[in-house]
Amino acid sequence: MMNVLVFVGINTILAVALNLLLGYAGQISLGHAAFFGLGAYISGVLTVTYGLNSWISMFIAATATGILAFILGFPILKLKGHYLAMATLGFGIIVYIVFNETVALTGGPSGLSGIPNLGIASLTFDSDIKNYYLVWLFALISIFLSLNLADSRIGRALRAIHDSEVAARGMGVNVRLLKVQIFALSALLSAVAGSLYAHTMTFISPASFGFNFSVELVTMVIIGGLGSIYGSFLGAALLTLLPEILRAFQDYDIIVYGLLLILMTMFMPGGLVRGVPGILLSLRPARKQGREY
Repeated sequence: MMNVLVFVGINTILAVALNLLLGYAGQISLGHAAFFGLGAYISGVLTVTYGLNSWISMFIAATATGILAFILGFPILKLKGHYLAMATLGFGIIVYIVFNETVALTGGPSGLSGIPNLGIASLTFDSDIKNYYLVWLFALISIFLSLNLADSRIGRALRAIHDSEVAARGMGVNVRLLKVQIFALSALLSAVAGSLYAHTMTFISPASFGFNFSVELVTMVIIGGLGSIYGSFLGAALLTLLPEILRAFQDYDIIVYGLLLILMTMFMPGGLVRGVPGILLSLRPARKQGREY
């Protein structure tokens, strides 16, 4: 169970990162698994192949991924809607192919093993309980920083971009630069999650960073609630725990999973964070009008 909660923490960081881009800035990405994978592979290769310190490797992975996203953001974020979705999807596919084909560096389809655990002095995070505290420390930091960003002037500018880029420009917002910056920040957080994944699992393979996982991340954000940091946690928790719960259904788990997604879309379009309170309010008994004698 602790191992599952570790994955909930990692997915929470990823969902929060994507929600900043999709929920606040209104920019869709179907390639965020690529940034997750870059963080994992850069950190893994630097430690396994070059013997670099795990924390330094993690810092380099996050920084390099953030810089790459910043550079790519300028041409990619000129696109809108499904064109942007296709561009980010294409980037994700390219990165996935690179992970598979550079066998000498990444291990190819067989994966990269022997990645060391993170450690501080004599303390090594080599068990599920230790990894749980480590991952959730980073998850809580990500949530705290994102909440502060959302409540800041930058957060208000992002919501203005989400509603109308033309209106945001009229208010003096540098729309292009801000979109690129939030894209880079989202990628950086995803890379941190990737490094944590690599050093807690000690093994990575390209299958974990494919298109399906990018779609799963988008689903987490939508189910939890667009534009809600707490919703990101709820969506990540639900979609990480759901496969464990549905094991009892064996061959029918996909049907149940799809049915839940349809019901969520139909009855809770605002996600769990808005839908659940709405249902609870509707179940409250109506106040009686007038006086009783």
